[in-house]
Amino acid sequence: MNFIKHYTKLALFAVVVLMAAASCNGDKTAEATKTADGKAVEALKIRYIDEDSIMANYNLAKDINEAMLRRQNQFDAAQKQRANEISKFGNAMQQKYQNNQYLTEEAFNADQVKLQKMQADAENYLANLQQSIQNELNQSQIQLLDSIDNFMKEYAKKKGFDMVLRKSATLYIDEKYDVTNEVIEGLNKRYNKVGGSTAAPAKETEAAAAKPATSEKATGLSTEKPATPGKVDLKKKD
Repeated sequence: MNFIKHYTKLALFAVVVLMAAASCNGDKTAEATKTADGKAVEALKIRYIDEDSIMANYNLAKDINEAMLRRQNQFDAAQKQRANEISKFGNAMQQKYQNNQYLTEEAFNADQVKLQKMQADAENYLANLQQSIQNELNQSQIQLLDSIDNFMKEYAKKKGFDMVLRKSATLYIDEKYDVTNEVIEGLNKRYNKVGGSTAAPAKETEAAAAKPATSEKATGLSTEKPATPGKVDLKKKD
């Protein structure tokens, strides 16, 4: 399961509804209009962002994607190594059996037990590694959401906006209200200022680092590869 393709549409960006709003004249002070009954209505200051563009260009999101891809590659390599070990031992058993090299039934049974243990150990290792990666992914999602949400609140308040909408949440909105590039620039400026590269996954346990995992085909295991991030969606569940 590819990290990039399956990091799809995760709830990483709340629509920020703040204060002030978009009149037809852009950033000018909101003007009062009147309804049919003569009551004054204050125009809102509204802007929007393209969430796909932010996730493709925000350095924190890119660092998270790269970190999760490295973890996927580690998982794949671990699977392959364990699979090779089990396959090699299984083939050696078969050759010994066909060549009548097992002198006693006890010797054959001992190798069977060893093979079964190798398979069980691989399955447990895969499950633990998968959980470790999933935990890192969850923490990265929280970190990314908090980063964007906190920035947007400060940004909208500073600009005097009532609302900052997702482009995908609108049927139509004039491009002159697009603040995506400005938001990306602000996010990256702040991220780089605090040092960047804060999305690196936590270090593995010694056991996870020392032992790679195995493939389902070679061992009969049902453990799936961990889902990981890549292109992140900013859409929030309603």
